[in-house]
Amino acid sequence: MKIVLLCFGVIVVSLLILESGLRLFLGLGKRPIYIADDEIGYLLAPNQNLRRLGKSTIINQYSMRTERIENSPLKDTIRLFFIGDSIVNGAWWTDQKETISALAQQQIAEKLSQKVEILNASANSWGPRNQLAYLKQFGIFDSQIILLIINTDDLFATNPTSLRVGKDINYPDQQPILAIEEILEKVFYRNQDIPGMDKVMGERGDRVGFNLEAIEKMKAIATENKSQFMMVLTPLKREMNPEPKDYEKVARKRLQEWVDSNNVPFIDFISIFTKQENIDDLYRDHIHLSPLGDQLVSQNISELIIKQMN
Repeated sequence: MKIVLLCFGVIVVSLLILESGLRLFLGLGKRPIYIADDEIGYLLAPNQNLRRLGKSTIINQYSMRTERIENSPLKDTIRLFFIGDSIVNGAWWTDQKETISALAQQQIAEKLSQKVEILNASANSWGPRNQLAYLKQFGIFDSQIILLIINTDDLFATNPTSLRVGKDINYPDQQPILAIEEILEKVFYRNQDIPGMDKVMGERGDRVGFNLEAIEKMKAIATENKSQFMMVLTPLKREMNPEPKDYEKVARKRLQEWVDSNNVPFIDFISIFTKQENIDDLYRDHIHLSPLGDQLVSQNISELIIKQMN
């Protein structure tokens, strides 16, 4: 009996040490959580501050990956508004100070010798219709420039839905009880069918047209608020090896025609990326950028914004 109790005690102590280590050194047990929204689909829950795997994540009162803000910029402060998906957000693997918006804020402030504040409204897998819904709900916070950053896949994004929240492991709506639980979740997680998602993902009609219409409405919101609208398009890694697929070429052409006809300042990074010595160095995976990729994008965005402001 004593041996059983001793073994039980050793197991309990070991689990406590493991749990403490996972929380203290890796930041597990506290993860970014999401909330459902009827119009936006989902967004990061407001007022989060956590550190995971050495990377800081701050979500403010408006579900932005930005520190707490006032509704209007302070005197003598240039306020810019970046809106996008996981590329803009940076997700858990990007420190708060290393997101595209944070890098651009520092670069622009140094060039203009003026205080610059860049808001970052973004979430994983948001498409133009999610982003439009966010602007409709929250507004632009008196920003001088609205910069929409999308990737090629976003041109085919489906209508906003909240079905993933709390059901998909990538969109949790509550914290785990234990950090160990989070590890076990990852190890044993299996994709499960979410009722209704097949219909969402199988959306029929002209998806590219639907998303271009949403982009046009975002531009209208910027214009109504006397703000300048700009756009950036980042490519998938496979689009440069050797080139985009035919349907992507068609979608890209439609976007370029819209940008040209509406005189929207625009950067398509496919031509910039293809000039780099090693394209693989710019990506974490097939779509998300590495720190080097984020640096390259932020530098070009900063140059575009500074040029437009001068």
